[in-house]
Amino acid sequence: MKAKYGLRALLSLARQENQGPVLISELAEKESIPKKFLELILLDLKNHGILQSKKGKGGGYSLSRRPEAIKLGRVIRVLDGPLAPLPCASQTAYVPCDECEDEKTCGIRLVMKDVRDAMATILDSTSLADVLHQVEKASAQKTGVPTYQI
Repeated sequence: MKAKYGLRALLSLARQENQGPVLISELAEKESIPKKFLELILLDLKNHGILQSKKGKGGGYSLSRRPEAIKLGRVIRVLDGPLAPLPCASQTAYVPCDECEDEKTCGIRLVMKDVRDAMATILDSTSLADVLHQVEKASAQKTGVPTYQI
């Protein structure tokens, strides 16, 4: 849930990119995310340079970079940790399985490594802007009215 809520919050901020910082309470209400949980998520994202914050009047959170520069893979790793479904398939948090006799020929590890690689390829090449474009395209197809120009 942490990565899902984090991505929802980031997409909301990306939609409002040029409108200034957004208060946590507004973001929590708009995206139906528990405020206390959102505070922790946004703090993590700020500490990793994905968000910036401003205190005082007109304060709140905003993206630290353009939506095109923020990749989903990085956000998910910050909030949920490694992408690999099993620790033995992870590149960043590798841990061998206790019961594995030969990890080089372990079918489960080989498949999970492929899953991890496929996920990383997609998530590391998809930005917040890409997701917003996909949403706009799907909305246009649904309604028959284009909502953006390419």
